[in-house]
Amino acid sequence: MNRRGVACAGNWIVDIVHTIEGWPAKSDLVRILDEVEGTGGGAANVMLSLAAFRTGLPLWAIGLVGMDRHAATVRRAVEAAGADGAQLAETDRAPTAHTHVMNVTGDSRTFFYHPGTNDLLDEGDIAVEAVAEAGARLFYLGYLNLLGRLDVVAGGSSGAARVLARARAAGMVTVADLVSTDRAGFADAVEAALPHLDVLFLNEGEAARATGLAVAGPDDLEAITAAAGRLREGGAGAVVVHTPALGLWLDARGAVVVRPDPVAAADVVSPVGAGDAFAAGCIYGLHEGWGPEECLRLGHRAAAWSLRGATATGAIPPLSVLLHSSPGTP
Repeated sequence: MNRRGVACAGNWIVDIVHTIEGWPAKSDLVRILDEVEGTGGGAANVMLSLAAFRTGLPLWAIGLVGMDRHAATVRRAVEAAGADGAQLAETDRAPTAHTHVMNVTGDSRTFFYHPGTNDLLDEGDIAVEAVAEAGARLFYLGYLNLLGRLDVVAGGSSGAARVLARARAAGMVTVADLVSTDRAGFADAVEAALPHLDVLFLNEGEAARATGLAVAGPDDLEAITAAAGRLREGGAGAVVVHTPALGLWLDARGAVVVRPDPVAAADVVSPVGAGDAFAAGCIYGLHEGWGPEECLRLGHRAAAWSLRGATATGAIPPLSVLLHSSPGTP
């Protein structure tokens, strides 16, 4: 079967991004300078980034939302992206997941997350076989360790691991991403999924948590490579680590490292979703049969553009712009 397209399963979250003048001391007040609302979460950000490339790639949305205004926001985003939302289930047992993101311009962001329906998402809600039958080539699941029931490990397996196994058995390439959290059982959830993954995306902090290896920072290539190697030993076909300083792709052929062009601090509006934009760029290249270096370069360019917008995907341009943007700029 000539497969084409990407199925994006997992977290669907409405992000309410507040740009604040600075982080307050306890009990103090700071002003919200700007507020914008958008759809976020691993599945949403990757799908919307891919849609922003405007390549006509078929896309499927898979997950669970509530029956509230946030659910309507998610569905509008899926429709606007031209994606198939038939597998985006709904329930009245919880509200749609949402996050209040506190963003300090030129610094970082902090997340206050209400898991809502994401914590109820179960194996039966993920229509793996339906999207495979529809012709999807890649199956993305994200974020591991923010999937509630699917992250529970018992007997060395988890719901997420079984979903990925089903996707691979149905003939799709399996891809997953992690979330940055200090959750107990973080490494166990990753370990359970590794044997069923063709590609794993993560950042340097997540690599350290998943392996127990110390990583000194975003430019600690030796430690990052060691952590990626440990994850490959666990069963992943390829491990892709992204940091502000570099992108590493490690598979059976060896390691490829690409360093991004710098982005001026004045051009950074918010780092929300930059890692997902990076993953989307690599996923598009993977779908098209590109080599690791080409995938990493597109990932870095997509992430650089993402930094220029307040929401995760609002600033990402078409593929033609990403491929021909000048060095030193997105």
